[in-house]
Amino acid sequence: MTTIRVRLMLIYSGLFLLTSVVLLVTVNLLLRQALKTRIARLPGGPVAPHPQPHPQLPELVNDVIGYQWETTTFTVGILTLISLAVGWLVAGRILRPIHRITATAQRLSLSTLHERIALTGPKDELKELADTFDAMLDRLERSVEGQRRFIANASHELRTPLAVQRAAIEIGLPEDGGEIRGTLLRHNRRAENLIDALLVLAQAEHGLDNRSPVALDQVTRLVLAETGSDGVTVTGRAEPFVVDGDPVLLNRLITNLLDNAVRYNRPGGTVEVTLSRGVLTVRNTGPHVPQERFGDLFEPFRRLHTTPGQGTGLGLSIVAAIAKAHGADVRANPNPGGGLEIVVAFAGSEDAAPVGGTAG
Repeated sequence: MTTIRVRLMLIYSGLFLLTSVVLLVTVNLLLRQALKTRIARLPGGPVAPHPQPHPQLPELVNDVIGYQWETTTFTVGILTLISLAVGWLVAGRILRPIHRITATAQRLSLSTLHERIALTGPKDELKELADTFDAMLDRLERSVEGQRRFIANASHELRTPLAVQRAAIEIGLPEDGGEIRGTLLRHNRRAENLIDALLVLAQAEHGLDNRSPVALDQVTRLVLAETGSDGVTVTGRAEPFVVDGDPVLLNRLITNLLDNAVRYNRPGGTVEVTLSRGVLTVRNTGPHVPQERFGDLFEPFRRLHTTPGQGTGLGLSIVAAIAKAHGADVRANPNPGGGLEIVVAFAGSEDAAPVGGTAG
């Protein structure tokens, strides 16, 4: 791919070469004509009163013009090479603000929206572009801050009435009230789980404000110890690995992966969890997932199985959002005979195998 810097360099050198060739041809043609005119006016020349032939004069003119062509051609060639180097340096200097704008845009995330280009120098087109970009970042930062305040307020406003509702159900309805009490409590708990999942998803998609070293192997062992098997055998192995991130979100990532692997399994099935060299792998023995449905695995509210009460459809979308916030790669692969393999490769780890999962 030809970069703008290379194109500018070629344009500068091409214009120099073109003007040099035109100058070279013009000067040499005029020099030849001038030499012929001067020689013709010499004593004994063709226009002298008593012309005498000088057979060496035409040859001298050709030698002078030939030497002139050789010298100027060599000089133009050297200057063309110099113009390439100078054009490369000048183009780089002109494009330096563009590189600065690009570097800032590549560094930006929802947690670094406070950064600005703050380009200095003359008020030209590049500074106008940088100032426009900074103004756009100001608007985006205000919008993100407004969304974060909304999430914080929604967390309180939505959870409080549900907690009150649950207390009213538990206190106001007797335990022997039949299926009504159990149904109301089940729907209340489902609403709380859905709200909690949505808030976690929103937080993960907005990036990380603060990062700290997290021992991912310890988090993995803790989640394994807290995970109920429900007739599914869960095994795990975790090597030491430290991630810069949010411990709460990383705990939620592993919890969702294990919950998904246990929930979408078969009776007497297995779940295998490994953490090796920064690659977290979760394999389960579950139902077969068609290849054409793999695109739905990490989409919100996409369920591959419609069994009542099996999750909110946000489990793996939360996993994908948390992984992205930590710079990790998530992909999916089917297991032979059914089930899935979900792999989360964190920054600094070796290349990950493809990842998979069912939407939980």
